Amino acid sequence: MANSFLSGTPVRILIAGLSILCAGSTAAMAAGAGAPHLEGATLGLIWVAPFAGILLSIAIFPLVAPHFWHSHFGKISAFWALAFLIPFTAIKGYELALFELLHVGFLEYLPFIILLLSLFTVAGGVRVTGKLRGTPVVNTVILLIGTLIASWMGTTGAAMLLIRPILRANEWRKNKVHVVVFFIFLVANIGGSLTPLGDPPLFLGFLKGVEFFWPTTHMLVPMLLVSSILLVVFFILDSFLYRREAASEAPVEEEVDDGTPQEKLGLDGKINILLLGGVVAAVLMSGIWKPGISFTIFHVDVELQNISRDVLLLAIAGLSLLVTSKDNREANGFSWFPIVEVAKLFAAIFVTIVPAIAMLKAGTDGAMGAIVSSVSTEAGEPVNVMYFWATGILSSFLDNAPTYLVFFNTAGGDPINLMGADSNTLLAISAGAVFMGANTYIGNAPNFMVRAIAEERGIAMPSFFGYMGWSCLFLMPIFVLVSFIFF
Repeated sequence: MANSFLSGTPVRILIAGLSILCAGSTAAMAAGAGAPHLEGATLGLIWVAPFAGILLSIAIFPLVAPHFWHSHFGKISAFWALAFLIPFTAIKGYELALFELLHVGFLEYLPFIILLLSLFTVAGGVRVTGKLRGTPVVNTVILLIGTLIASWMGTTGAAMLLIRPILRANEWRKNKVHVVVFFIFLVANIGGSLTPLGDPPLFLGFLKGVEFFWPTTHMLVPMLLVSSILLVVFFILDSFLYRREAASEAPVEEEVDDGTPQEKLGLDGKINILLLGGVVAAVLMSGIWKPGISFTIFHVDVELQNISRDVLLLAIAGLSLLVTSKDNREANGFSWFPIVEVAKLFAAIFVTIVPAIAMLKAGTDGAMGAIVSSVSTEAGEPVNVMYFWATGILSSFLDNAPTYLVFFNTAGGDPINLMGADSNTLLAISAGAVFMGANTYIGNAPNFMVRAIAEERGIAMPSFFGYMGWSCLFLMPIFVLVSFIFF
């Protein structure tokens, strides 16, 4: 996710949902005075059934009924959202349901999807011209560049900027699934470790008082270890597959030269690079500028700096569409389907995830108390290796931003102490949230978008569980090594 989130009649809930579409939002968590409160300690695990339902739908439907899923994933998402909202409204009451729906909409979902929309639109206007040949060296260099820039323009920005060039470079290759999988590992996740701009959990830490360059100095060595191992493993794997393709009886050839003049290697739509900088500046502004002005909508405080950020992001996306030629986007293979898919699926995820986050916030009193209690000894001392794995595993399936925040507060919530005496605990929480977002397609939003773009290009990407097989094979051993070295 952040890194880094919801009771009345169904008609009222629908009206509340529609009102979300017309409003601005904020990344802050504050609610107005007297707001209804969801007490996580009162919720049983049955409340996470709709969340499990949307996850299983994402995992199973594309395998057993791909055409049905492609046509109806929005309806399936709405079904699971209502499967939570209707009984929640009936049992907990209209006011609490309306508050939670507005809260998750204004403060989490809208900022999330507006940021993704702006990055998707702007990065989709940058086209690498000329012909890159997807050799192991070229592919590894692209992954390295993406890993290096992800902390400074966000994992989503870096992923959307480079996924199309690397796919075009490998169009002639027979084996390319592994290229996309390692791209998700490195560019869409691990590369965002070094600044609050890189991944939402680190941005939440920045808002809570963690210094901007704290992740740069403390996450650098773990990030270099993980990314270096992955890049070396990728190069070996890609070289093996490349040689096997070359030696096969029916190799997939590169393009045949038909005498058509070839484009020179370069960039088209360079103005969008500046606009990407504007996106980063808008996000950073919302974390620094604190005018103290907010607007309250049914107890939900929507702060001015965040409204301003979202308006700026939408304006930047619109400007990108105006200044980038339609031909350039068509040549870049740009379409709206990936962002539409993410918007619909994650709307259901953000709604159905509400009880799970509430249970975690309830600490040891909640249904997930065993997880929270596992990160500390009986004497109250932090168990950093458990902070790493608990934050990481939950971040793989829940949104990594609120998961980070839950364990940040479990560790005391004092940024001065967490940057000082308990810096290793903060490192464990930060590394778990960022690194393990790569474990599943839903662990971080760009994972899903990269997969959707690859499938649009005809690449048969692994299923939900198939992708987890890749992450278990290549990522989990590295994370065990990280545990032994750092925690």
